[in-house]
Amino acid sequence: MIRKTLAFAAVAGMALSVSTIAEARDQIRIVGSSTVFPFSTAVAEQFGKTTKFKTPVVESTGSGGGLKLFCAGIGAQHPDMTNASRRIKKSEVERCAKNGVTDITEIKVGYDGIVLANSKAAPQMKLSRKHIFLALAKDIPAGEGKLIPNPHKTWKDVDPSLPDKKIEVLGPPPTSGTRDAFAELALEGGCKKFDWIKAMKKKDKKKYKAVCHSVREDGAYVEAGENDVLIVRKLEANPNAYGVFGYSFLDQNADKVQGSIVDGQAPTFEAISDGSYPVSRSLYFYVKKAHVGSIPGMKEYVAEFTSEKAFGPDGYLTDKGLIPMGEKERKKFQADGKAMANNINL
Repeated sequence: MIRKTLAFAAVAGMALSVSTIAEARDQIRIVGSSTVFPFSTAVAEQFGKTTKFKTPVVESTGSGGGLKLFCAGIGAQHPDMTNASRRIKKSEVERCAKNGVTDITEIKVGYDGIVLANSKAAPQMKLSRKHIFLALAKDIPAGEGKLIPNPHKTWKDVDPSLPDKKIEVLGPPPTSGTRDAFAELALEGGCKKFDWIKAMKKKDKKKYKAVCHSVREDGAYVEAGENDVLIVRKLEANPNAYGVFGYSFLDQNADKVQGSIVDGQAPTFEAISDGSYPVSRSLYFYVKKAHVGSIPGMKEYVAEFTSEKAFGPDGYLTDKGLIPMGEKERKKFQADGKAMANNINL
């Protein structure tokens, strides 16, 4: 099980001296999730303005892409932290360990909802997760025990109550944590409404995941990269299209786009916070402890991110669309950050 601090036996020959890391770089480098990017950037900018340290460099590479870079090794050529809109996978922890990244601290920063949004110039869509699965899955049921390539061209093909509009959804690529979470929460959420597919999970988990998580590749779903701002612009230009991205981008562009109602619930701050919006997830960042104390400012950056003024209920990150955790969870991850700074393994 992944604990709040992920510690593993060191791999011989992979360690790099503290002095070598420090000599090579004096600025924090952060990669990862496009969803966490605006929050991390806001913290980095505040950190640069209010401390003696340089403003960290934050890159939007997607959760999977960021963890791949993060896990590649120890040293100045590798990032110090990575943002993720899903929890690190066991396979990624193992890849990190193989490359000498053997001590990782996990910090949960809050919650986010994944929205299926469209232009405010068009009507708001009312969908179920079953509708989303039948619209975007690669293969769909055609009777008990039978799957066929998705034949649906329009939303009305999915359900007569839906608009007679071409299915055109712009979304993130497979390297994105948003894509992973959308597949798990929305697609699988609709997929398991079919009892015979749900039963498959116990018999053949691999096949079940392939059926429930595979997105169609015939043009109905368009991979639009890791730039959520670009998706918003495309939705403005095309009122018939829909886009998949995090709630924060909906919140920041509420004058341009609107979120679809899913299973009777609109994607609001309150509905994501209390869990009633069905397509919600946790957000994280991961810290490479081998770089702490070597790259200047890492402890201080983590302290800023986990401060009440940043990720608390009235913090500046809520203005960016972050859904804050409750007090008990916030205190837990504040303690984890302090323990990391003091080099304590919890």
